[in-house]
Amino acid sequence: MSTALLLPRSLALTPEGAALVAEIERYLVQLATTAPPAVPYVCPLGSTVQPWHFGFPVPRPTLLDRLAHRPARPVPVTVADHLKLASRYISAFGWLQGAMWDSAGRVCLLGAQTAVLLHGYGTPATVTTARVQVMEVLHATGRPVNSPDEYNDRPTTRQADVHLLLDRAAARAQSLGF
Repeated sequence: MSTALLLPRSLALTPEGAALVAEIERYLVQLATTAPPAVPYVCPLGSTVQPWHFGFPVPRPTLLDRLAHRPARPVPVTVADHLKLASRYISAFGWLQGAMWDSAGRVCLLGAQTAVLLHGYGTPATVTTARVQVMEVLHATGRPVNSPDEYNDRPTTRQADVHLLLDRAAARAQSLGF
């Protein structure tokens, strides 16, 4: 499809007008042959922040739950998923030592597991099995403690240590089929 460029009569008959038309046509031809860049576009503003439970459905009460005035059934998650969600929760809200949670929303290891459970992901049995997996990893890596909470509250423990522990425990639980 060809479109004609209409110029005012004062420019159409002059050499300047003809030169302008030729320059615009060369520019438009160049735009039509320029290929899109081969690299994918990367947003300069960074990635979109995802909620800590991204990828998992939000627990929703059914009609029967609403009629019976009871909370929604928990979303079934594996032990590995529970441990990953606990790590995400700590990343999203902050980590704490010496208490389960504080007024700023930060949580310890047990607080994160409790929060994941209270938000409707998994059951108390899932949490118990997850804590056993965390203890197995602690003992297998030469850190004998009485509970994961004792490890969390040690002065030498850092947030990165807790994330690594949860990641290893999740990998162990997944390899065992939990």
